[in-house]
Parts: sequence; structure tokens; C-alpha cells
Amino acid sequence: MMQDALYGGVNAAVLTPMNADLSVDLDRMAVHCRWLLANGCNGLGVLGTTGEANSIGIAERMAVLEGLVSRGIPPTKMMPGTGTTSITDTVTLTKQAEQLGCRGALLLPPFYYKNPSDDGLLAYFDEVIQRVGGAIRIYLYNFPQQSAIPFSVDFIGRLLKAHPGKVKGIKDSSGSYENGLAYVENFARDGFEVYAGDDTLLVPLLKKGSAGCITAASNVNCSVGARAYAGLDTPAGEAAHEILSATRKAVISVPLIPALKALIARNRADASWHNIRPPHLKLHETQQRALFAAFDACGVELAKAA
Repeated sequence: MMQDALYGGVNAAVLTPMNADLSVDLDRMAVHCRWLLANGCNGLGVLGTTGEANSIGIAERMAVLEGLVSRGIPPTKMMPGTGTTSITDTVTLTKQAEQLGCRGALLLPPFYYKNPSDDGLLAYFDEVIQRVGGAIRIYLYNFPQQSAIPFSVDFIGRLLKAHPGKVKGIKDSSGSYENGLAYVENFARDGFEVYAGDDTLLVPLLKKGSAGCITAASNVNCSVGARAYAGLDTPAGEAAHEILSATRKAVISVPLIPALKALIARNRADASWHNIRPPHLKLHETQQRALFAAFDACGVELAKAA
């Protein structure tokens, strides 16, 4: 396990609640962020894939970050997703994150143009990093199933050499233990923070020197993740890891984002949590019943929100 990582531990890829008109419900989002921090999360990955960020406009994203800070969510706990297909939008969002007090930002590759060369990717990140300036740390977001652009070990090595100290880590949502391990083995000794995007890989990669996780399922299993993290190499930690893996399997048995929203809606007796922006759709009844049965079989009881 890496010590002294900026976001070390369990981080939730935070859901974005919506109003009936599909505008962002900032009050509910702030309540959820506080709940996450009170129930095992060390940090908050806001405005990522799980947060429907790519269905949310740039001005809206800026309003979300400002709104959370104004509602008392600590900016030092947030790692907002700021990577877009546009250099200028990415720079705008990343600069705003630093101005509000965030220590790091999570950047997708410029995912519209497929099969870019490593030289092209390097030129993109060079331009973004130079324009952003400041002290905010850059975290890469490796999610090739969605972006179609993986971050190779060779590319990361070149980027770290070009920007020492600025590029601080990576969220690996590839779902591959071998891929996450390659990041750890090549770069963790120099302080590069590797975060698993899959709950089942939290403990295996922690044992090799990773920093923690940033996962969608942490919206509902963060208390279990915290036990697995704190109990690394203990029987209690291994038991928590088994439950963590079961919850992950349950929430991906149906479409993931509406599944997580359905679980929160049930926990809070609040149907507004089902609201979701197309192309995502809320679960139909059959899916919901199957999800609840699978999740409840894991034995996790969610604490009520204050």
C-alpha cells in the first residue's frame, strides 16, 4: 500500500442526482457527498463517468463544482473530472478546480479522435499542462472501454519525464489486474498513485503498492471498502474484500449508473434519485428486483443519510 498519497484510500466516483427537468440537483448531491465522507470515503471523484459528466455541459460542470464548495464540501477531498475532447475546455475546468481548492483533477484522453499516436497524446497533455500551470496535480483516467484510448506504460513514462511532479497518478478502469500492476511496478516507487477503478482489484493492487480505488460502487459499498483498506493483510480485511467483490458483481448485473441511483433512491426513500439523463434510462421493474435481491444477498446495509 502506498503511504501519503493525496487521495489514498477509498474514493467514490460520485453520482450526480438530477431534478425532474434533468438539471443537476446540487442540494441532493451535497448531501450525498457528505454521506460518502461520513461512511468510509477518503475522497470524492465528482463529475466522472458515473457522474454522467459527458452528458453535462461545461458551464453546468463549473456550476456543480462551485455549488458543492459553496455547500460546504471540502475541495481538498474532491478530484473532479476535467478531461474533455477540447484543449480549451479541459484547461478551463482544470483551472477552475484549482481556484476552488482541489488538489488534483482527473483527465480523460481527448477521446473523439481514435487511434492517436503517443506523440499526439503527449502534445495534447503538454499543451493542457502548460496552459493550466499552477500547482494542481494531474491524474490520468484510463478507461479504454469508453474512451478507446489506453494509456500505455511507455506513454506514461514519457509524460512523467516531461512533467516531473505534475502528473501524480492514474485511475485505471481497464478492469485488468495485469494492467494496474504494470502501472504500479513501473511508477509507484516514484510516488505515482495508482487507483483501481474496479472494487475487486482494490486489495490485490494495494498489496503491490497502489494508493487505493476510485469506484462507482463506492456510492453504496464505501463502508466495506474502508474496512478492506484499513484491514489489509488481516482476516477482517480479506472478509471485507469478499463482500466488496460481491457488491461489485451485484451492481454491474444490470446497467450500472441507474442501478446505483436505484439503490440510493431505495435507501433514502426518494424517487428523485431515479432521474437520469439520456441515453441512460432508469431501470425497469424486473431489473430493479433482480438488483435489489443480488445486492441484499451481499449483506450490506446502507446507513441512512442525515
